[in-house]
Amino acid sequence: MATEQELLAARIICRAVLPVIKVMIEDNPKLGRKFQGVTAKVQFVAEDPAGPVGAYLQFTDGAFEVVQGLAEDPDLVFRFANVAKMIGMFAGKPVLPSLGPLLKGLVTKPGLLINVFGVLLGMKLLMPTAKPKTPEMARLKVKMTLYMVSTALSQLNKGGDPDMIKWTEKQPERIYQWSVKDTDIACYLKIKAGQTKAGRGEYTRRKPFVHMIFRDIDAALAVLSNSVDTVSAIGMGLVENDGSPEYGGKIGDFMLKIAGMLS
Repeated sequence: MATEQELLAARIICRAVLPVIKVMIEDNPKLGRKFQGVTAKVQFVAEDPAGPVGAYLQFTDGAFEVVQGLAEDPDLVFRFANVAKMIGMFAGKPVLPSLGPLLKGLVTKPGLLINVFGVLLGMKLLMPTAKPKTPEMARLKVKMTLYMVSTALSQLNKGGDPDMIKWTEKQPERIYQWSVKDTDIACYLKIKAGQTKAGRGEYTRRKPFVHMIFRDIDAALAVLSNSVDTVSAIGMGLVENDGSPEYGGKIGDFMLKIAGMLS
């Protein structure tokens, strides 16, 4: 049976990692064209004695969303023997889903299977060690990573992480914002009395309690890939921490915790 930590990691994969596929499809025209006119459901599911764990990708004439739970009559199924194996695949480990459902998909939906594999290969861009080869891919990596991290922090709280719950439960309404200078890349985490909500873009209703402002794409890459720790990055001018350094450091600790869960 999956541990609580594994279930929490699976929750983050289903609710924070899979949704950034939308960013990749929208910002990569070549990839987006492959799903134009496609209507299909692609299931990711891990077996567990307590019940299957998963979510599915819903393509509707090119539009994309992630739906939690199990799809009815999915067109393609990535099935894993247990939760740990599903986490392993998204962490970049040499783990494969069950071959039976994939072979069925190869026969019935070969084009869909090939294109979804292309998406999964593209998701490797999220890994800290992945080095973008072009400025466009560097920008995409930063955007996808920040969107994933802000949502993952909220899911860490909603999924019941004791440390995150303790940290959020007594906070008044506060906004933790991330942005990259001279770009439209921005996201935030809203905390209020133990409740959390992630969002994309600049939060405009109130001044952020903590605002991490990256100097540029390269600076964001250095910090988000853990090549430079946040304290050193501030000293080097790669990032500006506008707000409480104590709370900014704490949220950085939770970001590292999430990275550890998904590695």
